[in-house]
Amino acid sequence: MPITPASKQQPSRNERRVFWAALVTGVFTIIETIGGILSGSLALLADAGHMLADTAALTLAWLAFRVSRKPADARRSYGYQRFQVLAALINGLALFFIVIWILLEAIARLLEPVEILAGVMLMVAVAGLVINILTFAILHGGDHHNLNLRGALLHVLGDLLGSVAALTAAAVILISGWTFIDPLLSLFVALLILRSAWVLMKKSAHILLEGSPEWLNVEELRSKLIETVPDVEDIHHIHVWLLTSENPLLTLHASICQGGNYDQTLMAIKECLRQQFGIEHSTIQIETQRCVDKTPSS
Repeated sequence: MPITPASKQQPSRNERRVFWAALVTGVFTIIETIGGILSGSLALLADAGHMLADTAALTLAWLAFRVSRKPADARRSYGYQRFQVLAALINGLALFFIVIWILLEAIARLLEPVEILAGVMLMVAVAGLVINILTFAILHGGDHHNLNLRGALLHVLGDLLGSVAALTAAAVILISGWTFIDPLLSLFVALLILRSAWVLMKKSAHILLEGSPEWLNVEELRSKLIETVPDVEDIHHIHVWLLTSENPLLTLHASICQGGNYDQTLMAIKECLRQQFGIEHSTIQIETQRCVDKTPSS
């Protein structure tokens, strides 16, 4: 589906959501660290380390929103909006390394179980679950098309799953004393986080490599313009890419018939791109004779 104006939220709203998510997560990281030290629970200290990494990731996401508002200059004609995508890629990489750490820690606990004070663990896990649900709700109301916000949301989702796993493990340990449940559930959560991290990194890299939007079929766009705009005989040299996940850009050459109206054709092409494909920024080269560039290609 193309990104329509209705799907674009004000960046300041996303920025505020990420700020509050970072603040809430950071405060609870301190609380969970204290709980882990008092209880001697390695599981809680490990989760506190995970939340500390997430606090840093959320702070990076918030900083990306602020930096992206900087105006364009002579060296960066599109401004700093791409910093959001770069932050999303870094967050994806951070999630990947967090998964590796969880896997190694879980294997170590399976080989050598550690004592866990399930009562304290349960109380802190319940508090963590409430905090993570609150943080997830804050971010979930934002713009899901924004990769920077999506990266922050995935970090919080990882925390939420971690809290559910810790709560379940604490309950099982309290009832049965079976401590192996803690690393086993950690492995399950790690695999879920790994999938989300891969998707985020893949989407971010696609944008940074100037890939075309996933929702756009270039041949369909070409055919639609030829059908819709009367004077257009051919469309070629089509290049579509994303500045950010919400901002598609396009350049193309349009061959028009002899005697065709240059201005009307240009306006009609741009209107079609806006209405049918959600592309607000386009650069169109109108040609009345053969293309002077290399062999036309779409």
